[in-house]
Amino acid sequence: MFPTVAEVLELDVLRRGSPQVVAGSGGLQRPVRWVHISELADIAGMLHGGELVLTTGVMLPDDKESLARYIDGLADVGAAGLVVELGRRYTDVLPRPLVRAAERRGLPLVALRTEVRFVAVTEAVHAHVVDAQLTELRASEAVHQTFNELSVEGAEPGEVVREVARMAGAPVVLENLSHQVLAFDPAGHDPEALLDGWERRSRGVHPAGRTGHDPRTGWLVTAVGARGRDWGRLVVVGEPAPGAGPEPGERPHRHSVLLERGAATLALNRLLERDRESLERQTHRTLLSGILTHALTVSDVALRARALGVPLEGRRLVGVMLRLRGGPVSAALEAQARLRDFTETAAQAVRERGLTALTGTLDDGGVGVLVSLGPSDHEHTALEEFAAALTRLTEPAPDGGTAFVMAAGSSVGSLRDARRTLLEAAQVADAAMHGGRNEGGRSQPSEKRVPAGGGRAYYRLPDVRLRGLLHLLRDDARLQTYVERELGPLLTYDAEHGTDLVRILTVYLDAGRNKSAAADAAHLSRPSFYDRLHRVERVLGIDLDQVESCLSLHVALLALDAVRR
Repeated sequence: MFPTVAEVLELDVLRRGSPQVVAGSGGLQRPVRWVHISELADIAGMLHGGELVLTTGVMLPDDKESLARYIDGLADVGAAGLVVELGRRYTDVLPRPLVRAAERRGLPLVALRTEVRFVAVTEAVHAHVVDAQLTELRASEAVHQTFNELSVEGAEPGEVVREVARMAGAPVVLENLSHQVLAFDPAGHDPEALLDGWERRSRGVHPAGRTGHDPRTGWLVTAVGARGRDWGRLVVVGEPAPGAGPEPGERPHRHSVLLERGAATLALNRLLERDRESLERQTHRTLLSGILTHALTVSDVALRARALGVPLEGRRLVGVMLRLRGGPVSAALEAQARLRDFTETAAQAVRERGLTALTGTLDDGGVGVLVSLGPSDHEHTALEEFAAALTRLTEPAPDGGTAFVMAAGSSVGSLRDARRTLLEAAQVADAAMHGGRNEGGRSQPSEKRVPAGGGRAYYRLPDVRLRGLLHLLRDDARLQTYVERELGPLLTYDAEHGTDLVRILTVYLDAGRNKSAAADAAHLSRPSFYDRLHRVERVLGIDLDQVESCLSLHVALLALDAVRR
């Protein structure tokens, strides 16, 4: 907010006096709060600190002890510096005791070789100070207005970080307490250079207080949190200070205000939206979504993931999809809360097993995990241990089975192919999720009927067989045409007459064409069940005693289930 001694000496009104710094050059970055003109030798008692004192020296003492006391008094009170005009008391040079005392105390001592109007100096400096204060006030008002709007709108962390970077004109990074990057804006700088080795660099920055400037790195840092619980830091990344270090006030005061206001907005929005997923999960979800939708380039995903502590380049990647089992929940908010909790549980399982992975929700009922395996990691072991940890951390389903279905895609050796393994995992999970039917024709958890191949705790593409193939083809118009050709008349008949012949056919085929077992499963008497089967034959114009007809109908029913889901 205030000009430094060096900046004051650059003003035209002082440059006309040919100023020469004769002592205390190390203190030229001290801020000048005000200018005070005085010829008194005991002026120190009238100062409050930060003043630049102007004098001709006509009333200064002659002996070196008194001159030293004069300098000590100014230094003790925190004066910014002393400017002495030559010509009235001192002609060519200032007294050596005065110069030595100023150098000893680090107080800037300036000699003016040409006469200047002191009142013009005070007017110029004070105008500079007032203008700076008005600028700071306007900037502060703009900051508060901007972040008030972001708070009201419930802005995402990325939006808040982007606005801080724009107003500061410098790169800004939001990190968690583990020094992993949650959001950043390079402000036109190279993102690779900004995030390279971020965790290592950040761990070495420890400014004093909640907000502080680190002279060694040039970073301005503030803690982010509320109610006594910090969860991250917001950093304006600057340039290292030259030499031994900066004086206080090197960074504009408005940057501190801006940073603290941004941190407050982040903390407030997190408090107001505690029911939303954590920032880590949001960041992971953004990267996973970017991979699937091509919203982010491969290099951008790699850079952001590396800054988050999840290296993806030069490693084997395996996509995993987790689907929650169980009945419908009572409300959408309850479903969201259940999925959010499950996502955090999955992330906890990843940490417990020491895996490196991105973990986040991918849709309304699924959690995606992109596992990053190193050269020495065994793929099957890693997936089995992850499934075991997740099973232990989750409550079992009402039927005693696992509360989730886990499917894994084929491993890939490049981040460019990560989308393929994630999509395959999602398709396998969907097929496995609906891999069996109970006697009422409703979907049943796949663990009851379709065990994972080889006794594994997760599914892969070979495990879902025909149902998996039909699920992969569910959007194909040719499959939909096949379903309509095989089952269309029966579906239409049920719709027009309120019957359940499709269910009867499903139960019959699920029972392996055993009419007695199917009748029991449908909770119908045998004559009644047989009569409905005959009606199915009449509507479709087929003979259910023919194996090929039944096979075709069974495939059509499986395809219908895949298409509907």
